[in-house]
Amino acid sequence: MSRKDKNILSLSVIVGAGIVLALLVTTGAFSSTSVASAPFSAPIPNVVLEEVRGEEHAVLTDAPEVPPAIDRDFATRVIVELETIEITKSLADGVEYNFWTYGGNVPGNFIRVREGDVVEMRLHNHESSVVPHNIDLHAVTGPGGGASASWTNPGGETVFEFRALNPGLYVYHCAVPSVGEHVANGMYGLILVEPKEGLPVVDQEFYVMQGEFYTEGRHGERGFQPFSYEKALDERPDYVVFNGSVGALAGENALRARVGDSVRLYVGNGGPNLVSSFHVIGEIFDNVYTEGGSTPNHNVQTTLIPAGGAAIAEFRFDVPGRYIMVDHSLFRAFDKGAAGFIEVEGPDNLAIFNPETWVEMEGH
Repeated sequence: MSRKDKNILSLSVIVGAGIVLALLVTTGAFSSTSVASAPFSAPIPNVVLEEVRGEEHAVLTDAPEVPPAIDRDFATRVIVELETIEITKSLADGVEYNFWTYGGNVPGNFIRVREGDVVEMRLHNHESSVVPHNIDLHAVTGPGGGASASWTNPGGETVFEFRALNPGLYVYHCAVPSVGEHVANGMYGLILVEPKEGLPVVDQEFYVMQGEFYTEGRHGERGFQPFSYEKALDERPDYVVFNGSVGALAGENALRARVGDSVRLYVGNGGPNLVSSFHVIGEIFDNVYTEGGSTPNHNVQTTLIPAGGAAIAEFRFDVPGRYIMVDHSLFRAFDKGAAGFIEVEGPDNLAIFNPETWVEMEGH
């Protein structure tokens, strides 16, 4: 099948999905109501809902920054405003790519709410976009994760709401057909639902998300590179990267910490195809909340993060130096871009690690 035929097929799927959605809304099978008319008043079996007090606008951050911890002990209405933007930026040195984004960057904005909050999601699609976008949040309890309720045409806006019932770290992504193409172009991010009791205090929190990119040109070929549907189908990415581009966490953009700092990494995998083997060279994770869930594993060297999944990794730096975050599928790390750096400053601790090298010659 030619690229043109595939584009026609994708357009047909989009149009067909739009017709089905319109029928569902028209017949009342699915409704996207305004916030004012849907106050979560209906009882839900086996779920005790907290009283919601007041409202606030979510603080959204671009990777690797994380919004501040939540310091309230009650549920509120959290208003989240996201904008989908299609933008051409650097994928690698000399390589330009047309990213589809939430907020203008890959990954999308980090969202932080509390267990029990009502989240009012306002999704804007920039008028310059050429295709519709929506959002499927894995933190949502409800059909499509909000995708059907948030189908947004260029220049439009949709609003829906959901109750954050389950604490954890969750992926969100676009789910407009072709879903894989939207995700492959960079439409993914993380939403953290803090438990009611909050998370233990740490010195540093960082947002890192892996994704892969499929280009018409070969790896490293300079100039503007369009998306390759054929390579994506074959699961042959030219680039596997952290935070949207090769070198996004290197040089001046490296993460920084000091000896003694406790660190929490919120790590996601947008995919759309590959599983990540996440590892920090020279560190052992004290706690890993696999799948972004509630029960940690301890003393972990490498953790698997599925496409569309996330993990929370916690550890402390005891020794200064440069630490490298990698996907331990190593050709991805050192040849395709899945590497990032943490620069740690502070005094040596020779009782833990002594970089001095001794050479004992035979016969001496």
